[in-house]
Amino acid sequence: MIVTLIEQSGHWSWIVLGLILLVLEVLLPGIFLVWFGAAALVTGTFVLLLGSALGLGWQVSLLVFLVLSVIFPLVGRRFFGSSKREVDQPLLNRRGDQLVGQRAVLIEAVVNGHGRLKINDTIWRVKGADMPAGTSVLITAFDQGTLVVEPLV
Repeated sequence: MIVTLIEQSGHWSWIVLGLILLVLEVLLPGIFLVWFGAAALVTGTFVLLLGSALGLGWQVSLLVFLVLSVIFPLVGRRFFGSSKREVDQPLLNRRGDQLVGQRAVLIEAVVNGHGRLKINDTIWRVKGADMPAGTSVLITAFDQGTLVVEPLV
């Protein structure tokens, strides 16, 4: 039934599909359907201009649509994708990285390279040289959920 509809309506089926996808893009969040809508519109134009001259069937137009449906999102992402922009708070939501450079006191001794310290209301795992509890330390890095510390001199 759908194949018969595509054969009978020719390029109009692709143009209508493209317009429907573009309208859905406006109604739905994100920027995803626009590429498929553009692919359908280009396919409809291709079938309109070359379909009857070359005697192309619906299979070729479907193949053109599928190829364009792969190419358009890739090209669109390349040119319109998110760019890395400078932000005014680069460490926002990166709590461990915010702590680098701060001083703290160990609440648990560092034994075999691991211990704990408390900053405000949070107890953090730390790694570094062995030190007794109560040692003042400087946080030098944040590595996979663990603060890297060294003793203050």
